[in-house]
Amino acid sequence: MTGPHGPAEPTGPTDPADPHGSLELDCRGLRCPLPVIRLANAITDVPVGGTVAVVADDPGTRPDVPAWCRMRGQEFVGEGAAEDGVPRYLVRRLR
Repeated sequence: MTGPHGPAEPTGPTDPADPHGSLELDCRGLRCPLPVIRLANAITDVPVGGTVAVVADDPGTRPDVPAWCRMRGQEFVGEGAAEDGVPRYLVRRLR
């Protein structure tokens, strides 16, 4: 797990039944631009069609993740919330 200033680490599959693979990054406590940097580093850890969820409490992540997806040709699936209410941004790898 990650402390308020530690590195975001994959927390494991977001959906074990997902045949394309999925990953969740715990970026709680990390400030801009670190959540998007972690996303960029992790996107190749899932196959094309798989998803990466970024759980982040920094308000800058809300516009940054969709913008990163547009610039990198990935799909921003949407925003939800983790079990503790922290925003969770879902990205699907397209290439």
